[in-house]
Amino acid sequence: MIRVQREDFDIGAEIAKLTADNRRIGGVASFIGLVRDMAGGAAIGAMTLEHYPGMTEKKLAEIESEACRRWPLDASLIIHRYGRLEPGERIVLVVTASAHREAALASCAFLIDWLKTEAPFWKLEETETGGKWVEAREGDAAAAKRWVAD
Repeated sequence: MIRVQREDFDIGAEIAKLTADNRRIGGVASFIGLVRDMAGGAAIGAMTLEHYPGMTEKKLAEIESEACRRWPLDASLIIHRYGRLEPGERIVLVVTASAHREAALASCAFLIDWLKTEAPFWKLEETETGGKWVEAREGDAAAAKRWVAD
């Protein structure tokens, strides 16, 4: 399940809804991304996330489908927020559920690594010196690369 939204989300309620009445699930893994108050040594007052409606959901669905192809998942959820967010606010929730913990943990890591590099979101950080668009980070690309078959 994919949702791109401005509104915040309730982590516990989302996991409960995702796993309700599914007794095959033996492991649930999650990742919650938050806005930090520092980046590159500069204080961050807020972050604005932008996206292209339609294109973003399509790409997230492709990433989720790839996780379902690689691992035996019973359920998965990606919620990504957009708009202006302040430090401490939730940006993203990724949840995967499977009969076994290994599949849940690996697929969750895969999803967040690929989201960081493949999802079409643009981030503008507000600092004391003005706004700064966030560039792609080499570390994120390296993390995503570990999931590419040779």
